Amino acid sequence: MSDAAILDEAERLRNDLPGDFSDSIVASLYSDAARITSTSLTQDSQRARLTVDRALDRALTHRVWGFVVMGVLFFGVFWFTIAGAAGPSGWLMTLLVDNGHEWLRGLAVGIGAPAWLTGLLVDGVYLGTAWVVAVMLPPMAIFFPLFTLLEDFGYLPRVAFNLDRLFAKAGAHGKQSLTMMMGYGCNAAGVTSTRIIDSRRERLIAIITNNFSICNGRWPTLILMGTIFVGALAPPALAGVVAAASVVTVAFLGVLVTLLVSWGLSKTVLRGQTSVYSLELPPYRPPQVWRTLYTSLIDRTLKVLRRAVIMAAPAGAAIWLTSNVAFGDASVAAHLVGFLEPMGWLLGLNGVILLAYIVAIPANEIIIPTILMLTMTLGPNLFGAEGGVMLELGTAQTEAVLVQAGGWTLLTAVNLMLFSLLHNPCSTTILTIWNETKSLKWTTVATVLPLGLGFAVTAMTATTARLLGWV
Repeated sequence: MSDAAILDEAERLRNDLPGDFSDSIVASLYSDAARITSTSLTQDSQRARLTVDRALDRALTHRVWGFVVMGVLFFGVFWFTIAGAAGPSGWLMTLLVDNGHEWLRGLAVGIGAPAWLTGLLVDGVYLGTAWVVAVMLPPMAIFFPLFTLLEDFGYLPRVAFNLDRLFAKAGAHGKQSLTMMMGYGCNAAGVTSTRIIDSRRERLIAIITNNFSICNGRWPTLILMGTIFVGALAPPALAGVVAAASVVTVAFLGVLVTLLVSWGLSKTVLRGQTSVYSLELPPYRPPQVWRTLYTSLIDRTLKVLRRAVIMAAPAGAAIWLTSNVAFGDASVAAHLVGFLEPMGWLLGLNGVILLAYIVAIPANEIIIPTILMLTMTLGPNLFGAEGGVMLELGTAQTEAVLVQAGGWTLLTAVNLMLFSLLHNPCSTTILTIWNETKSLKWTTVATVLPLGLGFAVTAMTATTARLLGWV
């Protein structure tokens, strides 16, 4: 009997049990534990800790204040990530993208390498990889340790507890909140973590909707758009706060979309009874800062960065080739952008953005480098860059490239943030979905559904903005 058949049979037998069967088992376990504890332990030494734990839980798991605290904490994490990553990212840009590129180009010229080989390897493969490292490493090195500290402290299970009621109302399993949290680091890891859900129906819902958790590869896009366009709407003293608020808004919009899509699936193609979820909240623990820093940097940051680098190298070569190989009177990239431009306009985006998302299917981390490279290649050359070369750009120069060379507006930036949330999974996540489901049907649904939502939402936003005369 296959694994899927065993799970289906287990779910059928579970449905034959009384509705309160699981609750009765959990209640009896806690009753026995309380009886054993009362006869073998004294609680005087535990009174202070329990009092602190209960006081924290009253706030962190409150029906209203729990969500307020959650919003404040996540806002603080994102703001600190945005504020702290700018300096290190600029330093890496200078070291890897500017100086490193110049040194490698000089070396290639010195050994007499052909121009096309120098362009492909140095201007394509190396610069694509260097851009990803410079853009990704600083925010990851800040975000992952902060997120791990909350996890070690015992806060993330409280978030799952708060979201459990919402997922139950959406017809999904409460453990989906935990898999959703995993997706904020990497959607492929989030999909794999759905194994903790026994019900095949509820597991499929969690797999299909995990893409709405913003993975690490999409944070740079959101942060850059929030900083350049949304933050610019506020006074300089508040620009960072407004930018962070815009990123938090998109993240919470992802939670809302997850709940809505889960509800829609549970009422249509994945109908069924919601499983009971009993969550035992762990005690609060003082975070072990140095261990957290080590494990988060080694197990999360460098692991994700390694995958991004592996994907960025061939993508950088593809970007350089499409930008420098001519077909007729224009480059391949120019033809592709021209073909995609009408669809891009309809979505409030442009052809460059759509082409960048096609090239970046292997890894979301290269979206912004690809957009900048294509924009500078096909638009006015503002900074003297050679065709198809990713060069170092500060925030002001990046804004100049997007606005002056690319013709971007606030609508473009907002819709890019929405499309970054609502688009197809990366190739690694798609492969992981296939490995977990072994179903072409559900792999296709998990790939096409978010993309269809992205098209619908951005088209509606663009149409509304144009009708109201905002652009």
